[in-house]
Amino acid sequence: MTATSRNPRLLLLALLAGIAPASLLAAQPPQTDADLSVNVPAPSEAAATPGPRIEGIITARHGDLLQIMTADGTRTMVALSNDTRITSRGGFLSLGRTRLAGERLLNGLPVNVETLQTGGGGLVARRIDLRNRDLRTATMIHNGTAQQFSEQTAATAALRTRIGSIDQYNVRSTTNVNFAFGRATLSDQAKADLCATATSAGAIDNALLLVVGYTDSTGSDEVNQALSERRAGSVVHYLQQVCHWQPYRMLTPTGMAEADPAADNSTPEGQALNRRVQVSILVSKAVDGL
Repeated sequence: MTATSRNPRLLLLALLAGIAPASLLAAQPPQTDADLSVNVPAPSEAAATPGPRIEGIITARHGDLLQIMTADGTRTMVALSNDTRITSRGGFLSLGRTRLAGERLLNGLPVNVETLQTGGGGLVARRIDLRNRDLRTATMIHNGTAQQFSEQTAATAALRTRIGSIDQYNVRSTTNVNFAFGRATLSDQAKADLCATATSAGAIDNALLLVVGYTDSTGSDEVNQALSERRAGSVVHYLQQVCHWQPYRMLTPTGMAEADPAADNSTPEGQALNRRVQVSILVSKAVDGL
């Protein structure tokens, strides 16, 4: 059975979201035409048959073995050999290919692998294709993650030291962003309001953001619960990815369906006000001195 991913780039975003700072995006990894040199012997034509084509994300590497995860979560081990050909493509209309060395196969890199099936049942990579822009992203993550991770860990630890045992907060302000019926898509006004809220919260020491999604009373409990969670998720993603709000300063978002209505659900105007996500700026009472 051929294991493929319809969109391996979605996996890259899931794995790398919030990790690479904008300052790293200007970095350009060096290119190389060096030949791949590894120790796994290539299978002979007589001992190998065409194997499945695997499209997914490199999630682990041990020497000459790669673990590749496809969109459905399947993990497959593939060996490199002296004859494995690794190429990247990019540029205008994705034309042009560059031979790469095996050390460029980094965790988080989307790849498309043509394999050979050995007599023992293992898979050997005959050819590995990737995109230049994915390679640049994976290289930047590889070069920048260690330093950023240590900095963020320290910041998180410091914050938890101060408020980890406090379960009461002062609400400095609350911003409501509204949604169309049955939708979780942010309007232009909502986007502007969210970044303004993040900027305001960023000026307050130790401030956290609490995100809670709601719906009107139309629809079943199950549908409304899922929709309220989607709305909260849309807000969180925008705050982190566009407004640059740090994840460790975000309380776990939640969906509350039609609970706590802000207006009367018996009128269209009230329902429109209830289709909302509330974003509250919180500061612990201990830190706030109250």
